[in-house]
Amino acid sequence: MNEIRSEILKHLEKNSKADLGELAILLGTDEISVANEIADMEKEGIICGYHTLIDWDKAGRGFVNALIEVRVTPQRERGFDHMADRIVNYPEVTAVYLISGSYDYLVSIDGKTLMEVSRFVSEKLSTLEGVVGTTTHFILKKYKDHGTILKHEKKEERIPVMP
Repeated sequence: MNEIRSEILKHLEKNSKADLGELAILLGTDEISVANEIADMEKEGIICGYHTLIDWDKAGRGFVNALIEVRVTPQRERGFDHMADRIVNYPEVTAVYLISGSYDYLVSIDGKTLMEVSRFVSEKLSTLEGVVGTTTHFILKKYKDHGTILKHEKKEERIPVMP
């Protein structure tokens, strides 16, 4: 990969709304070249999509996020990809990773309630043929997500004393 592509990707990963003109100046090239490189990388599947990081709690619409560790028995001649292809198709699933360690996948899901997430795990994920174990971890608070530090305002807990 050439250096200009690498630099474009670094900037877009931090801010997908980066201004093409600003990128061109930073990279010492013209705006059309930057736009063409981005379009080419989208066509080639290097850039797979653009996402907006939202603090849903601040927006007034909280979600329950969970990370599910999944252990499977890989199927002969299908390996791990076949099971991953099944899991990624559930709308609740936001990410699936093949991982090292005592589990095979790390599955990220969103739900409206703890019960909804628990039902998904027990009724859909755990019942898939080949799944031999799951462990669910509920995300209680996010401090950093996708490289962005999420600022949480501290509320004053002490009562002011009037003189």
